[in-house]
Amino acid sequence: MNELEKQYCENLYKAILKLETVEDCRKFFEDICTIKEVLDISQRLEVANLLSNGKNYQEVSKATGASTATISRVSRCLNYGSGGYKLVVKKDED
Repeated sequence: MNELEKQYCENLYKAILKLETVEDCRKFFEDICTIKEVLDISQRLEVANLLSNGKNYQEVSKATGASTATISRVSRCLNYGSGGYKLVVKKDED
């Protein structure tokens, strides 16, 4: 990533931090992303939630419709990534 691209990303992260409500987030993401992009991102988050709660690939695929490639990528991020999913995933507290 070059310096200009890094600055664009930094500006995006700062813009997201300005959002205060779910409605603000919905409006922003509807404007900045396609419906497909929002659905893909939300599906990955649900995959992360299910994997974090001990579901296996088959269970996750059945519940979300995600491909094994998507589930595998999310799993790698959960286990070896920068920790972003872990900041937001919901763990069942049973």
